[in-house]
Amino acid sequence: MATLGDMSQKSLPRITRPARHFTVRLSATRRGARLARLLTERQLDDWGDPFGSAAQVVAELASNAVLHGRVPGRDFRLGLELRPDGTLRIEVTDARGDRMPRVPGPAAPDAESGRGLLLVAAYADRWGVDAAAAGCKTVWAELAPDRADP
Repeated sequence: MATLGDMSQKSLPRITRPARHFTVRLSATRRGARLARLLTERQLDDWGDPFGSAAQVVAELASNAVLHGRVPGRDFRLGLELRPDGTLRIEVTDARGDRMPRVPGPAAPDAESGRGLLLVAAYADRWGVDAAAAGCKTVWAELAPDRADP
């Protein structure tokens, strides 16, 4: 009869952690955008997988949802998915599917806006936008677990 000590490491089952999900609807206001960032920090801390840049990405995407994707009386949705491989996917869905973000270009030195998606592109390994149900859009970003913050 073989004992555990006799078994090679290859014969032991590989343990993977399950995907984790968090979704919340927030008011399309400055307060809702601020709350999105705070909830992200708290959720990632609870999961034990803090991403230093995730809160910044959420802040930019939520701010854009409030400034450019707001429809009176409609909320925006924040979604976080921590995948088994450690990749964090951030999704922000707003009610303005007719206003798709442009690929960021250089902003004028004196411009007061226009740098948010440049920050998202710098922090994320991948990002993009997808059409969503009911005329909405989802802007998403994925952060790898081993990526150093810029």
